[in-house]
Formats: sequence, C-alpha cells, structure tokens
Amino acid sequence: GMVLPRLDAVEVLKQIAALRPEMPVVMITAYASLETAIKAMKMGALDYIVKPFRMEEVELVVGKALERSHLRRENVYLRRQLETNYGVHNITGQSPLMRKIFALIEQVASSRSTVLITGASGTGKELVARALHYNGDRRNRPFVSVNCGGIPDTLVEDELFGHVKGAFTDAVAARPGRFEAADTGTLFLDEIGNMSVSLQIKLLRVLQEREFLPLGGTKKIQVDVRIIAATNMNLKGMMEEGKFREDLYYRLNVIHIQLPSLRERREDVPLLIQHFLNKYCRDMNVPAKRFTPEAMKILMEFSWPGNVRQLENVIERAVALSFGKLELGPEDLPRDILDEGLVEMPVLHVGGDG
Repeated sequence: GMVLPRLDAVEVLKQIAALRPEMPVVMITAYASLETAIKAMKMGALDYIVKPFRMEEVELVVGKALERSHLRRENVYLRRQLETNYGVHNITGQSPLMRKIFALIEQVASSRSTVLITGASGTGKELVARALHYNGDRRNRPFVSVNCGGIPDTLVEDELFGHVKGAFTDAVAARPGRFEAADTGTLFLDEIGNMSVSLQIKLLRVLQEREFLPLGGTKKIQVDVRIIAATNMNLKGMMEEGKFREDLYYRLNVIHIQLPSLRERREDVPLLIQHFLNKYCRDMNVPAKRFTPEAMKILMEFSWPGNVRQLENVIERAVALSFGKLELGPEDLPRDILDEGLVEMPVLHVGGDG
C-alpha cells in the first residue's frame, strides 16, 4: 500500500531500487491518485494496482513483471550507463508504443544489423541510437555520430572517410574520418535523407565491402562498424522521385524503428513533464516545482508539433523564468501553447439578437 506506518512506500521503493535494481516492483494503492502513480513509476515501480482489485488483474501485472524481470537484469548495466548520460529516462515512456520500442531496442542492441530510425523532428532519434549502442555488446567501444544535414557534400565526405596528407590544398596532415573513428563500435548517421546521390553510392559501397578509400588515398581501410541511420524525411517518397537510392534504402532498413510523435503517445506526457521538471529543478539547483491543474490541462491538451524536444524546451523555460515560484501556472507557459487552445474556442456573442 502507498500509506505505511513509519516508512512511506516511496521510501521503500527507493531502498529496493538501491539494493536490488533488477527487482521488479508492483505498487498496490487504495488511493488512485495520478500523482502517486507517477511518483511510483518514476521511482522505478513497474506498474501499480488500485484497490479493490480483481485477481485476474494481479495475475496479469505479476506476469508482466516477471517477464520484464529477466530483461531488467540484462538492463541494469544499461540503466546505470544511461542514467549518467544517455537517459533511457530521456526516452521516458509507459505507453504501449514506447514499450514496444524498448523491447525492440533490447532485442536488437547486440546484433550487427543496420538499423533505420524514422520519426518526426524532436521524437528522440539520437537517444534511441545511443540506447541501441549502450544496450549492446559494443557499449564499451566508440559511439560516433555524424549529421549529414546542413553541411556541404564535400565536407560530409571528408567527415566520413577522412583524407590523406596533400589530398587537397589545405590537407597539411592526414585526418582519419568518422568511419575509422567508429571502428569496432557504432556509427550514427543522422539526417541520412540529406545525402546527395553521389555520396549515397559511396556509403553503399562501404556497407557492402566494409572498406573504403580516404580522400586522395590509394590504400583501402577496413572497418568493423555497426551503422544506425536516422531521418525525419519520407525516404520511400524520395526513392520514387529518384532522390534516394533504392539499394541503399534496403541496405539501411534492415531493422526499422519508427518513433511515434508525442500526439500518438499522450499518456506519456505527464511522465515526461515530471521527468523534465525534476531534471531542470535539479540542474538549476532550485526546490522542486509543480504545475497547477490548470497549466497541466493546457500541457496535456497541446498538440506538441515539435514533440518531446518542444516539451523539454517549454519546461526548461518555465523553470528558468519562474524564479522563486514553486507552483507554475498558465502564465509560465509560452504564448504559442496558450494560443493554440484559444483558436478553437467559438466566438460567443453576448446579448440578444435584437
């Protein structure tokens, strides 16, 4: 139960988490408050059951807990790793869609297969790439990331493959590329849809032959690299327009992880809000703050076109600009979020028709 003599349940949870992080915990509470449930989940409870409960419900939840338990044991290392830096917490989620994605990450983390991560901007594609790396058997090897968007082609090529001394006028020294840097580890190619067709051909060659030529080089370099690619573009549509090579698409899309927009996983919004509130209050060294029910309602109903990244920005801003206030209201939210609700309100004409 959530209310215990002398030691409150959240405290108990803390202790269990500290002593036996791999042990699944299920909370039973008579007080079906969302806040308590979120708190319990945040502290690491796997699930909660509200009294009075039916036996089937308990069986279901316990079954689920046992199934997670063996996954969790393998996952303890990852969680520790991630908690420091790569928060699987930053991929906060209890929604069915996210649970599926976590299961898939755990399943394919140690495979050599290339992964393609698709999803709108701000859905956390790089976090998933990192989770794949730190979850797998290459976790102690390099994780190297290259953004293929917004840099001219020649630079991307130099970034990826490096060059030998004298390859071009400014090449005063040899410079290894990211492929070489990622040897034995993982190379994350972000915004893969921005690559020119000529560069796509070169990438395809490396994927097939596992070796490449640095710019100006004559000797091929062999690499053992796991490739994870990400894009927010519609590659299938680009293939039809001849802007993305079909053979490369099938090379990259061996395992596909499609990230949902925040709208598609609304039930994760309170968890995310809680997560970012804690994070930024801690970072800014201020006491814990919370949103008023009114502000919470606005945040829950907003459409989040910028996804998790936008939500994080809104909360960081609210914490930063509210100074000593502990309760954050609608006035602590940016204009565009407040305005969205207003647009849909019908205009009321006060007074009679005459």
